[in-house]
Amino acid sequence: MGGAEGTAMLLYDHPLSSYAQKIRIALREKGVPFTAELPESFGTGRSDGPFAAANPRAEVPVLIDGDATIFESTIILEYIEERWPEPPLLPRDPAARAFARVTEEVCDTQYEAVNWGFGEILWFRRATGELADRMRAQAAAQTRVLQDWLAHRLGDADWFGGARFGWADAAAAPLVNRSVHYGLGPAAGSALAAWHARVRERPSVAATFAEFEAAAARMAAASDHYTSGGRRREYRDHRLEWMIKSGGVEVVLAGLRDGNIRFPWPGGA
Repeated sequence: MGGAEGTAMLLYDHPLSSYAQKIRIALREKGVPFTAELPESFGTGRSDGPFAAANPRAEVPVLIDGDATIFESTIILEYIEERWPEPPLLPRDPAARAFARVTEEVCDTQYEAVNWGFGEILWFRRATGELADRMRAQAAAQTRVLQDWLAHRLGDADWFGGARFGWADAAAAPLVNRSVHYGLGPAAGSALAAWHARVRERPSVAATFAEFEAAAARMAAASDHYTSGGRRREYRDHRLEWMIKSGGVEVVLAGLRDGNIRFPWPGGA
């Protein structure tokens, strides 16, 4: 692993965020020290304080490295790769680099939205009864489609980049692992299940997954903060799309009525 000099960077994040986990994995792969901090105003949509000053969207992750303040996980990942090029996460070949970025894009959009929607039902009880059953079934079916797509891209290789762990592995690992946590993991004996078993043993990933599991164990106790309106889950882009297309229109309407969901900046607090 590579090394880094100077003061440890500040990473505003949440250990349950797949976007933040991707950044933790990348920093650890490169041996870059960082301090992770859950913003005090996280989930409130507040526009005051250092977190909102660093990212007006009030979303994690945010990386603060000296005078540089960067938000949006893909841009942070690009910054890390350029700032600490060794060991590389992106391959040198342009087509292989594009392959990695496409894998990340689908994980960040379609896959994250399915996992997020399933969590809305499991952890935050946004739907109950028959509606919850239908939406869970939708999430399970969509997860299988996404995992089949990932398995096809993995093929017979150990890693998505071929012979070495890289960008796409860091991006896919949190998503597949969350599916495993939900009981929606890859089929036993499949190439994707073998990849997950392999990736979770990697020190950078193992540490990140342990933090995820510890935070997930506390979610039941914290969920009331999000349903009471004290904190509000952000219904953004692909997440909102997932909720609508998977039968959760009334979930969105109830969240608006009860004031316990929010939309992105500007004007979405």
